[in-house]
Amino acid sequence: MKSGIHPKYNELVVKCACGASYATRSTAKEISVEICSNCHPFFTGKQKLIDTAGRVERFRRKYGTQEKGK
Repeated sequence: MKSGIHPKYNELVVKCACGASYATRSTAKEISVEICSNCHPFFTGKQKLIDTAGRVERFRRKYGTQEKGK
C-alpha cells in the first residue's frame, strides 16, 4: 500500500435516536442514526404507527372508496 494516500480509520461510537450506541470503526468522525436494530419494528417484532397530524385519516378521505350517488 502506498503511504499517505489512505484516510484515517478511527474508532467511533454510532448513536441512535432511541439512545442505543455501538462501537465501530470508520473513516467518519461521528455517526448518528434515526433507527437501529434495537428500535426497528422488523427486529423488535413491535409495530409502531406514527400518525402525525392525521395523515392516515387525510389519506383515507382522499383515496378511500367513494359513496355511490355523489
